[in-house]
Amino acid sequence: MDITERFLNYTKFDTQSSEESESVPSTPKQLIFAEYLKKELEHEGLEDVELDEKGYIYATLKSNIKQQVPTIGFISHYDTSPDCSGAGIKPQIVRNYDGSDILLSEGIVSSPKKFPELLAHVGEDLIVTDGHTLLGADDKAGIAEIVQAMVWLQQHDEVKHGKIRVAFNPDEEIGMGAHHFDVEKFGCEWAYTMDGGDVGELEFENFNAASAKVSIKGVSVHPGYAKGKMVNANALAAEFAKMLPDDETPETTEGYQGFYHLLGIQSNIEQAKLSYIIRDHDRERFEDRKRFIQRCAEQMNQKYGEGTVCCDVKDQYYNMKEKIDPQMHVIDLVLRAMQECEVAPKVRPIRGGTDGAQLSFKGLPCPNIFAGGVNFHGPYEFVSIQSMEKAMQVIVKICELTAAYND
Repeated sequence: MDITERFLNYTKFDTQSSEESESVPSTPKQLIFAEYLKKELEHEGLEDVELDEKGYIYATLKSNIKQQVPTIGFISHYDTSPDCSGAGIKPQIVRNYDGSDILLSEGIVSSPKKFPELLAHVGEDLIVTDGHTLLGADDKAGIAEIVQAMVWLQQHDEVKHGKIRVAFNPDEEIGMGAHHFDVEKFGCEWAYTMDGGDVGELEFENFNAASAKVSIKGVSVHPGYAKGKMVNANALAAEFAKMLPDDETPETTEGYQGFYHLLGIQSNIEQAKLSYIIRDHDRERFEDRKRFIQRCAEQMNQKYGEGTVCCDVKDQYYNMKEKIDPQMHVIDLVLRAMQECEVAPKVRPIRGGTDGAQLSFKGLPCPNIFAGGVNFHGPYEFVSIQSMEKAMQVIVKICELTAAYND
C-alpha cells in the first residue's frame, strides 16, 4: 500500500470531534476509526500496539541497532474539525496540476485567484474535495506519513534507527487531544507532531491560549411597560463585545500579534452568552488580556448591578517555546533532516495551537512538522501527494539521524 492509498482509506471515516460533548473521545465515531487504525498497525508489523478506552493509540517500531540511543516519537491526531462536515468525503486527485482553476463540483471552484497557495504546487498531484466537506488532511495526512515511514523502515533494515514510538489521538481540534495522552507510557525523550501545513513548515512557537465564557443576566418585561424595569441582555451583549478592541481580532492581526476572538453569541432578553478565545505569543501580554476581559465584566457590573455579567476565563495551553529553547537539539535534528531531504525549512510561529504545546508542558518536548495539507477546516482543503512523500522522508531521516545522535 502506498501513502496515497493509505490516506484515501483514512478519509472514508467520519471522525469529526464535538465541542459540545463531555465524553472522551468527544464523538463515538472516532473510535470506529481508532479500531481500524489499531488493526492496520498490527498488520504492518508494529509491536506493543495498544488502544486505550479513551481512544489513544500507542505502538512501537523496535530498534535495529545494539547501542542505546534516544527513544523518539511521532504523533498525529485523527479527529477532524467541527467547523466543516467530515461525513461522506469524496476525494479527487488532480494529476500534474497546471495552475488553473479546479472544478470541485458543479458551481464550486478552487481557484488560485482566491487561494494563491495552489500555485506553489504546479506540476504536483493534488488530492482535493468535491467542495461539500473538508478533506481531513488535518491530520490524517500526518497519520499516513508516520505509518508509511514505519513500514518503509521495516522494509529497509540497512537504515539504522533506535526505538521509535508512534501515537494517534482524538479530539485535538477541540483542544483536548493531549489531555489524556500518557507521556510516561509513551516513554520518549522527545517527539514530533506531524500536524503542520505546507512543505517545510517547522513550528516550536505557538499562542498562549485561554477561553472566556461571558454570561449576562437580563430582566424581561413587556416592552410596552418596560421603562426603568427591563434589562435587555441582547443589548448588553452587544455593549460588552464593543468594549474589546476592534483592532485586536483575528481579522486585523498577524505574526506575533495576539487577539480576542468572538466565537459565538446566544441571546434573548433574559440572558446572553458570549464565547471568546484569547490568544497571544507573549506570556505577559496574554495575562494582561485575561485581566482586561475580566475588567470589562466588572465595569458592566458597576453600571448594571453586581452579578449581571459573569466572565469565566480558563487557560487552554501555553507557548511551547519556553520548553523547547533549552533543548534545541530537537530542532537541529529536524533542520538537518529537511536539508538532507532537500526541503527548505520555514520556521514560523503557529497562530494557533497544537497537541505538542500541551505535551511539551507535560515533559515531552514536541515541536510540530509539516504534514502537507493546505486550507484546513473547509471544503477547499487540499494536500499534495508529493508533499506527503516529503514528510514521510523527513520522518525517516530524523529516525536515522537520531540513531547517530550524541548529546
